[in-house]
Amino acid sequence: MDDAPNLRDFSDRLREEASEEPSLEVPQGEPKSKTQIIAIYGKGGIGKSFTLANLSHMMAEQGKRVLLIGCDPKSDTTSLLFGGKACPTIIETSTRKKLAGEEVAIGDVCFKRGGVFAMELGGPEVGRGCGGRGIIHGFELLEKLGFHDWDFDYVLLDFLGDVVCGGFGLPIARDMAQKVILVASNDLQSLYVANNVCSAVEYFRKLGGNVGVAGLVVNKDDHSGEAQAFAKVAGIPVLASIPQDDDLRKKSANYQIVGTAASEWGSLFAALGDAVAVAPPVRPTPVDQDGLLALFDGSETGAGVTLEPATDADMRGKYYAPKPSLEVVYDDA
Repeated sequence: MDDAPNLRDFSDRLREEASEEPSLEVPQGEPKSKTQIIAIYGKGGIGKSFTLANLSHMMAEQGKRVLLIGCDPKSDTTSLLFGGKACPTIIETSTRKKLAGEEVAIGDVCFKRGGVFAMELGGPEVGRGCGGRGIIHGFELLEKLGFHDWDFDYVLLDFLGDVVCGGFGLPIARDMAQKVILVASNDLQSLYVANNVCSAVEYFRKLGGNVGVAGLVVNKDDHSGEAQAFAKVAGIPVLASIPQDDDLRKKSANYQIVGTAASEWGSLFAALGDAVAVAPPVRPTPVDQDGLLALFDGSETGAGVTLEPATDADMRGKYYAPKPSLEVVYDDA
């Protein structure tokens, strides 16, 4: 068994890496004043990539210069834009080029379709690294490639909202974006994530940050109204409501772009593009858990449920035995 891996050392290395606070000091230059850098956050699977791929395509069709950067380890943003074809990620390309002693070039990581320039940061292999650190590394490489000298009207960043570590919070924590757009639906979990992002924005605003929330995109809207109610209490506008429609579902599943004037859905994304362009970044008002629950019918949430504390006897089950008390009891005088 001499060749057996030392799992204890491996575990210690992972714990050491996890305990380190990332510096978040990504080199930053001054972007061109006209460039709007917008970070889009939402729960995994809620439709961020669908929204962004179609929004970016429509913006480009409207004559805007758009750069779409996927910052989600699933790399599904550009896959939708490129008809299901995955493009090489910045992280994997950087690793491969470094091993070959070569430098990464723009053409290695950035690709075009319909006027949209797009790239994916990517992430580490499962169990072999920190996704947040991968984000930081990706932006360091973009800086080296001349990110702040590029000429774009909009840079759209697709960020996973479920993860709250430093790398994924980079645009908010370091003012890398001017504003945030949230994508959610009429369900508690996606609104929980949206509220978490609002909390992060408000936290960094109190520390002197300038990023604000431009608004909420309601995806798969079934008209039950919870997402709109959340937007109202959080003090942010609803930029668009994308209906829960079988045609949209099928087209998205087949990697078809609907953010184009040739599609029946084109006007929806054209209106969203106009709203995104002018929506100001505002300070949101995050709510607590009870406030989120109050947006829903009590029969569907924890309304009326009382928290009953567990006891030591509950936890020990059949192994429970009363312990003799060491308390001294005195007779009444």
